Amino acid sequence: MARPSRGPGSAAPGSSPRPWLDYRAVRWPVVFGLAAVGLIRPVASIAGIRDVLDATVAALSLTVLVSLVWILVVGLSSVPQPFLTLVFTGLVYGGYTIVLSAILSRLLEGELMGPVTNPIAIVAVLVSNAIWGGVCGLLALLVRRLRR
Repeated sequence: MARPSRGPGSAAPGSSPRPWLDYRAVRWPVVFGLAAVGLIRPVASIAGIRDVLDATVAALSLTVLVSLVWILVVGLSSVPQPFLTLVFTGLVYGGYTIVLSAILSRLLEGELMGPVTNPIAIVAVLVSNAIWGGVCGLLALLVRRLRR
């Protein structure tokens, strides 16, 4: 007896219609850990790396370093859902920086400053970091493909 055919976009019961977007398979400790690695950027800024190096060079160098860590950790491991893992890593990193900015601005400047004071800035931080994570996720997928 032939199985009934499923139309485009349908999936077997209990499975994701787009398995490459199955957020349930994301390893959240990896997401939170990699997002914490990204905190080297704001910590270096607070520590005064911009006083030693050109601010643009420092920011770009640290962004490339963090990106390489994210791409290589996910691309060279068996972490499921590389793309989603790094999109969520970017989102969590954005959340970390928003909270860190709010806490440190209050402690260092005496008043609340940064994205937390502007809802549009919060959205911009989260979207831009999700995009950054997505680009890294695509590159991690490329690393995996090249390893085969």
